[in-house]
Amino acid sequence: MSASPPHIGTLGEKPLHAALKKWCSQEGDRFEASVDGYVIDVVRDDLLIEVQTRSFSKMKRKLIELLAAGHRIRVVYPIPVEKTIVRLDRDGSITGRRRSPRRGTTRDLFAELVSFPELIAHPGLEIQVVLTVEDEYRHHDPKKAWRRRGWVVTERRLVRVEGATTIHGPGDLVELLPDDLPDRFTTGDIAGAASCPLRVAQQMAYCLRHSGAVEAVGKRGRSIEYRLAG
Repeated sequence: MSASPPHIGTLGEKPLHAALKKWCSQEGDRFEASVDGYVIDVVRDDLLIEVQTRSFSKMKRKLIELLAAGHRIRVVYPIPVEKTIVRLDRDGSITGRRRSPRRGTTRDLFAELVSFPELIAHPGLEIQVVLTVEDEYRHHDPKKAWRRRGWVVTERRLVRVEGATTIHGPGDLVELLPDDLPDRFTTGDIAGAASCPLRVAQQMAYCLRHSGAVEAVGKRGRSIEYRLAG
């Protein structure tokens, strides 16, 4: 792999981002390269690879402009299927470790995809969901993160990759729906069949509808009914 000179894009780079950039790279790739005014994590011939460990909303404008310019883009997005929470004291020493009971799934992608669901229909965009095992480091700051009683995430570190799935378009999003849905279904049907919270089912329906994968066909009580488009 060819390394680019140090660039402002690498300053303050978090360990998880750096590890995933290394994981998805190949011999001959260029790192932190400038393309049409944007710094790209990995450039492989005509493919632009962006590792996104945080909110998709931060990259929406970047994607829109690069896709409009005719570039092919792969967004690499990690979802932890297993996570160990590591607590640090003020001097950075580890004070405790515990396994998080939450296990992520590929469907967690929808929580971020709500930022630009219509873009997944663009033939130049694909999203690679990487299922990871991670360590999440936290330090205590009583002025922040009240939901976690003051424990703030300092960084995430990759332990290993368990698998990956690539979403090439709306049809691949449909594959994330439960298999036993009726022909006409509501978000309540999705939540029940997928054993997921209603909020997640609503995110799925929103993304599927705005990507063109499903269409609204009526109402059942107060709930919108959907069916697969086409």
